Amino acid sequence: MVEARVTFPFEFVIMLGDNIYGGHSTQDFSLKFEQPYKVLLDAGVQFYAALGNHDDPSERFYKPFNMAGQRYYAYSKGNVRFIGLDSNYMDPPQLNWLEKELQGAESSPWKIVYFHHPLYSDGKFHGPDTDLRAHLEPMFEKYGVNVVLSGHDHVYERIKPQHGTYYFVLGNAGELRRHDLKPSPETVAGFDEDRCFMVTEIAGDLLYFQTISRAGQIVDSGVIARVAKTAGAASCPALHGGLPGRTLVCHRLCTTALFGYPFKG
Repeated sequence: MVEARVTFPFEFVIMLGDNIYGGHSTQDFSLKFEQPYKVLLDAGVQFYAALGNHDDPSERFYKPFNMAGQRYYAYSKGNVRFIGLDSNYMDPPQLNWLEKELQGAESSPWKIVYFHHPLYSDGKFHGPDTDLRAHLEPMFEKYGVNVVLSGHDHVYERIKPQHGTYYFVLGNAGELRRHDLKPSPETVAGFDEDRCFMVTEIAGDLLYFQTISRAGQIVDSGVIARVAKTAGAASCPALHGGLPGRTLVCHRLCTTALFGYPFKG
């Protein structure tokens, strides 16, 4: 990731849960997060975490995860509204908060939501959380959420757009489960042979993404064009071709998407 940042100077990292396995002592946070990512942290790269089923809820108080003590939270970066949820416990207060947050974000050109458990997944070990889907997908469609990022299944998968929303599973950055992906007609792209992470750039009405394996192979890429959408009306953003020749160095980071400046080179 340090080498990748030379060609793609990303500003922040989204972590999709299961961030700190095992113990949660001060030493654990140092050993599992602060030391591995010291160069990035020292350079001012921010990390924004969502809670996974292997995380202790107390992680929300850990300042470098930028959760401000909340299980779910939102923030803006440029023309994008980011919303992090706690999919471990989707209780009525969180659902009410989410609807109000999406209502207030209707003027934001881009809305990206992230949480741990995927609404769509063809991973054999877990698969989709259909109960969670029943609660969240109607709101995503109603308020025009563009992209949803999740982890949990230890594979990479890009799902065919559902009701105008793109879904990505980015769970193969920690423990790898080879051959765990069983593609379905909803699978546009997938990868379960190695660890990977995704780099993303948003420029105006275009979202560029590359998914890169630990060995530096680009396993998926594309450009999503934002389509203006009236609340309650379904539309589907266009996906254009990939981004040839933009190879980045991969490194392990648990269920992660990176956001930053335009690609160089």
